[in-house]
Amino acid sequence: MRQPPLEPGLFAGYTPTPGSIDELMGADGLARSDFQKLLNVLGARAPEDFSHMQTLAERALLNQGVTFSVYSDRRGTERIFPFCLIPRIISAPDWAHLERGLEQRIRALGLFLDDVYDGQRLFSERPELREIILDTPLYLPRLRGVRPAGGVRIHIAGIDLIRDGQGTFRVLEDNLRTPSGVSYVMENRILSKRVVPEVLELARVRRVDHYPARLAETLRAVSPESPDSSTVVVLTPGPYNSAYFEHSFLARTMGVPLVHGEDLFVEDDRVFLRTTRGPRRVHVIYRRIDDAFLDPEAFRPDSMLGVRGLLRAWAAGNVTLANAPGNGVADDKAAYAFVPDFIRYYLGEEPILEQVPTYVCAREKDCQYVLEHLGELVVKTVDEAGGYGMLMGPQSTQAERDEFRQRILAQPRRYIAQPRVELSTCPTWDMASRRVVPRRVDLRPYILTGPQGSWVLPGGLSRVALRAGSYVVNSSQGGGSKDTWVQKEAV
Repeated sequence: MRQPPLEPGLFAGYTPTPGSIDELMGADGLARSDFQKLLNVLGARAPEDFSHMQTLAERALLNQGVTFSVYSDRRGTERIFPFCLIPRIISAPDWAHLERGLEQRIRALGLFLDDVYDGQRLFSERPELREIILDTPLYLPRLRGVRPAGGVRIHIAGIDLIRDGQGTFRVLEDNLRTPSGVSYVMENRILSKRVVPEVLELARVRRVDHYPARLAETLRAVSPESPDSSTVVVLTPGPYNSAYFEHSFLARTMGVPLVHGEDLFVEDDRVFLRTTRGPRRVHVIYRRIDDAFLDPEAFRPDSMLGVRGLLRAWAAGNVTLANAPGNGVADDKAAYAFVPDFIRYYLGEEPILEQVPTYVCAREKDCQYVLEHLGELVVKTVDEAGGYGMLMGPQSTQAERDEFRQRILAQPRRYIAQPRVELSTCPTWDMASRRVVPRRVDLRPYILTGPQGSWVLPGGLSRVALRAGSYVVNSSQGGGSKDTWVQKEAV
């Protein structure tokens, strides 16, 4: 049924990007049926009024210290994560589909990690995968045979999703080591409640503010001791880390200590926290430090961030590390190409969620294809993140393609390539032109996993490419964020 046009106001003259699926509007510029009423309420504001609201929201972020660091920015490292008040809305049926698919994916990846660090039976049946999967510094062979306390390796996951030109959600990337961004999800919701409360109420949106409580519950559930008597800490590399705001935010909202490596020590393969009342046993560490810096005894001896002997304590089953060391072998971008195979092998199920077709340059046939089609593909370095180490083939110069050709020939295992997928767009406020424009978005839902299974936060971080024509949504590359509104089931 054709919807009536939106009321004149904020969305007047809005035109979706041709060839893209718009999250809130149809190709004709009319609101999708599920979102008609709330967009009329939001759109009733004049652009001048909305601009003032947007400025107040950004000022609130700055005053509250909701920042992140960009190490390469010569203008200074601290900046707010740009936020757009126009939400990204996901219908209840769409979310139910995503939830099932994410839970399935995490189950399969957990079983894959258990196998890789134990019997490696997958490689008996698929010997061609052994070298591709294990030929990465993210695989830590010294951990073979170690079973984490609580039996869980992926306690906190952030799975990046996109929506293609046909409206299909696809997994773009798995983040299974130290996924960040969930603090912005909750801060964005606080801003929505303050600035557009009537629209939020009309939309019947599921809550996100219970995430810290669910996270604390999940962490205590995997303790080697009784959850009720366990001490949980958040281990941070310190205030110069790009995600330090999040580390402190999560520690504060969970009600647990935020600690540095020097605050902890290991004795008799047990971990203790130095306090003014003497040593206190630590049972669970939510660590936001990369594997290489976690324990100078086991990994980099020059690390000043980790705790000497921590890996011994973990291997002995006396402390839980969330996430477990060694998870990087499962979110390496080369391994990503085979996750549908993992789901079929370990679960005996067909994948619920689609992903992006991927060429793995470690395979000769794939590599040859990539080299012949560099101008059509997006080439990614398997061990880079944040939008770095990429070649956007359709937007590249000949010099850039020539450079990547040499890189791939020199180290084919370090590269994968994918066709450029047309990302969905969402109406986004542009401060420069003071009007609403379509901008590409992705979505990072967060999944918590304990001994009883997984729970998906109903929402996630919607990142938006603020520059016209850009496909890169990462904050370090000039992207921003939106509040993600997951609608409740109809009653």
